[in-house]
Amino acid sequence: MAEPTPARPRRDRTHYLYLAVIVAVLAGIALGLAAPGAARELKPLGTGFVSLITMMISPVIFCTIVLGIGSVRKAAKVGAVGGLALGYFVVMSCVALAIGLVVGNFLHPGSGLHLTAAAKAAGHGQAAGSVEGGTDFLLGIIPKTLLSAFTTGQVLQTLLVALLVGFALQAMGTAGEPLLRGVGQLQKLVFRVLSMIMWAAPVGAFGAMAAVVGATGAGALKALAVIMVGFYTTCLLFVLVVLGTVLRLVCGVSVFSLLRYLARELLLILSTSSSESALPRLIAKMEHLGVSRPVVGITVPTGYSFNLDGTAIYLTMSSLFVADALGKPLALGQQISLLVFMVIASKGAAGVTGAGLATLAGGLQSHRPDLVDGVGLIVGIDRFMSEARALTNFAGNAVATVVIGTLTKEFDRERARAVLDGRLPFDEQVLGDGEPLGSEGAKRPVAV
Repeated sequence: MAEPTPARPRRDRTHYLYLAVIVAVLAGIALGLAAPGAARELKPLGTGFVSLITMMISPVIFCTIVLGIGSVRKAAKVGAVGGLALGYFVVMSCVALAIGLVVGNFLHPGSGLHLTAAAKAAGHGQAAGSVEGGTDFLLGIIPKTLLSAFTTGQVLQTLLVALLVGFALQAMGTAGEPLLRGVGQLQKLVFRVLSMIMWAAPVGAFGAMAAVVGATGAGALKALAVIMVGFYTTCLLFVLVVLGTVLRLVCGVSVFSLLRYLARELLLILSTSSSESALPRLIAKMEHLGVSRPVVGITVPTGYSFNLDGTAIYLTMSSLFVADALGKPLALGQQISLLVFMVIASKGAAGVTGAGLATLAGGLQSHRPDLVDGVGLIVGIDRFMSEARALTNFAGNAVATVVIGTLTKEFDRERARAVLDGRLPFDEQVLGDGEPLGSEGAKRPVAV
């Protein structure tokens, strides 16, 4: 009897999607320089695409956390992973703050700039209504209803609801397994919708880049080149040196190999300026890499709210930039207290384009109102700085997931080597046509 013909592998059509994104970004830059007026009118295209992605973030986080907690038989295991992750996030945020302080105090990037009346107005506009007290912040984590967390777009509210539901299903034992399977099916649906939305990425990237280049022009970029170059260089050094060293020493993995594995996600973030646009793909790729489902399910969504390395560097350097530009430098004690406040206030806004600028203005309004005028100097280039901020946040969360997986012995090193060497490539179709999480390792029994 003749042997059955092996099934033909499905073509990876997403290869053309990311080529189209690159072309769209270049076309957007060209249009912004050639016809600034027309380019500025295309801003809704970029805003609309990011809104489509943001619409799906709450369901993604909910499903991921519930499945991550529900697949662990003991709550103590979840607590151990979560506690270790939060401790790691605090340490890395402090390191990012320190690096930003050192570079900012060395460069003095704001010296010699002059403030215009328009810049003053822009600064106060960003500060308006952007500050909330500690009590308001904590109460804001609690949604009005169980379902309202999915409609308000508040990441921390979604995290709280997902944790409660995950632990409740865990406590139900075998009685909760049908519900857990239902959440798994819901996750498949969510990933399918996301795979459909992703085909609009070239349109969104074209509109976003055209609008920002048309609005700022080459002149504004030249005037503020120091802080941009300094910020990008600092973020690059943080990722390659700090995160790279941690990843090599703890996990034995090269940061260059990891970034090459995540190249498509980095391109997507670069074009949309939002790290949330790559959140579903990061979850799938971390499980495919060999990190267990519970670790990925807890670390990645939590990191998107609490592991903001790029935002910490941005807030540090921007604060010093504004103070220098106004001729009112901050003392070291003022720098530390202001920045700690702003990093805490920024939790939950990692993937929201422009949230860093609002946090900067709000922190200055709260601690040094006389510096709010200077925020207007950064408005013109914040979109470009937002890209580096989002890329650094994303890289930090990817490294954190591998590190936490290694420390909890939930990381398959042999599988990771095969994946990073290209011997076990990631199947792009799993995000839309099959299991949303593409790893046998994700289905391994979890040690407790």
